[in-house]
Amino acid sequence: MQTDTQQIKNLPIGVFDSGIGGLTVVREIMKQMPDERIVYFGDTARVPYGNKSKETVTKFSEQIVRFLIQQNVKAIAVACNTASAQAFPALRESCPVPILGVIEAGADSAAAATGNKKIGVIGTASTIGSEAYQKAILSRVPDAEVIGRSCPLFVPLVEEGLWEDPVTDEIARRYLEELCNRGIDTLILGCTHYPLIRGTIGRTMGEGVKLVDPAYETARELKNLLAQKNMLADGRPALGEGGQYEFYVSDMADKFKTFANMIIRYGILSARTVDIEKY
Repeated sequence: MQTDTQQIKNLPIGVFDSGIGGLTVVREIMKQMPDERIVYFGDTARVPYGNKSKETVTKFSEQIVRFLIQQNVKAIAVACNTASAQAFPALRESCPVPILGVIEAGADSAAAATGNKKIGVIGTASTIGSEAYQKAILSRVPDAEVIGRSCPLFVPLVEEGLWEDPVTDEIARRYLEELCNRGIDTLILGCTHYPLIRGTIGRTMGEGVKLVDPAYETARELKNLLAQKNMLADGRPALGEGGQYEFYVSDMADKFKTFANMIIRYGILSARTVDIEKY
């Protein structure tokens, strides 16, 4: 790792997810920190993480962190709710660069946003089962009522491109009916895929419910963290072979490229395949 302050500022930010949902975090980093370089890894060969054990998710996450460290990143954003819920404590202990996850950022925003202290969380079965959001929120608002709901079909619907579709509307109504009836005033989109169907979720919940997007909040907290450590990029970087944004996956690079261009509209996106099991 380079130690000169100026060199560190110009190193890239590492971002990873179990697949493609973490691109919503990348999109927010691009918006909020346009001068930063980004190295993204999507574990498309082993997605989804939401139905895997804590031990397996931690193993996969540690492999990816080792890969990103080899890319000489200055900080890492865990852009996966399941990995943040299951593996983050282990990653924080072992990672040699600043690292943050989406759970804490989402909990901070929800705690600040709620008026009646009734907060809903939607995510994968693993994220909801871990109660990571519930614990994080209660550490901030001890008397809050936190209601979790797993929404397993949202991810495949998003990945099929059914962002605005009657099928997605119907599934959303079924999943979210209980949360509507419980009188929540704040809802955390506890999966990085979910911001892509924010419109559907918002219509289903109604105007009185504030939606918290941990992708946005994670990018904001990352910017604050880098500023505190004097690590923000100092102007547009001198670009090497990979350009300002580099994307890696463990499988299906062409499918990833197509989907990624739908999300971030970068236009000239390419992705390289990595054998992540080597790390």
